Amino acid sequence: MKSITSRDNAFYKELKGLATSSQARRKAGQSLLDGVHLCQSWLDLRGAPLHCVVSDGALANPEVANIVAACEGLGAHVTALPEALFAAISQVENGVHIVFVVDSPKPSRAPGLVESSVLLDGVQDPGNVGSILRSAAASGIKQVYCSPGTAFCWSPKVLRAAMGAHFVLDIFENIELAELVRAAQVPVLATSGYASERLYSLDLRRPVAWVLGHEGQGVSRELLELATHRVAVPHAGKVESLNVAACAAVCFFEQLRQLQE
Repeated sequence: MKSITSRDNAFYKELKGLATSSQARRKAGQSLLDGVHLCQSWLDLRGAPLHCVVSDGALANPEVANIVAACEGLGAHVTALPEALFAAISQVENGVHIVFVVDSPKPSRAPGLVESSVLLDGVQDPGNVGSILRSAAASGIKQVYCSPGTAFCWSPKVLRAAMGAHFVLDIFENIELAELVRAAQVPVLATSGYASERLYSLDLRRPVAWVLGHEGQGVSRELLELATHRVAVPHAGKVESLNVAACAAVCFFEQLRQLQE
């Protein structure tokens, strides 16, 4: 295990860049996984990280000690930082001080819409994107396609909200969704609060592609026109519509319910 005590250390500067700059993460093709849950999930599902970084104080935590031992056993680099230095690279308040540096997975060429998938059309809030990824993974969906206007899936906020869902999904970013929909081999269902067709009237016992749109503007007109179905989630309250992440969860789990009948 290596120790770093200087803010001028080159590796520490790289860590700070990854922690604070989306541009740095994209340029390096790397992400930070912050906290015990994400780090353990990566170990369980993907294997060794590039680097494991812990605070000196966190080494006394049994869960951290087990993760560090596993990383060392797999040949990963492990670095310890003083608490003050670690605080500048973590965005988790009152968390256990451990992060992984990993290569942001880049799936091979997108296979197209041939199985159940999620299309995110300009969903900008990182918390919403992460929640949608988590619901997709929990309901058995494997592929997620993101338009250029959608929040970067490997940002710290999206990673925290998704709680490890990234590691079981194929996530394709900067995808022109209209082109994808035109070539779809499964029905494409675009969600809209103004649609006349209701979710619970649909036969979802087959693969479908779900299109979810921008928090304020919804799914773009072009994608609505291209979709096989325009679908609304019925609700009894007086609010105008569901949050996009809540809408996604209702849709995904209605499909799962039908598939398991």
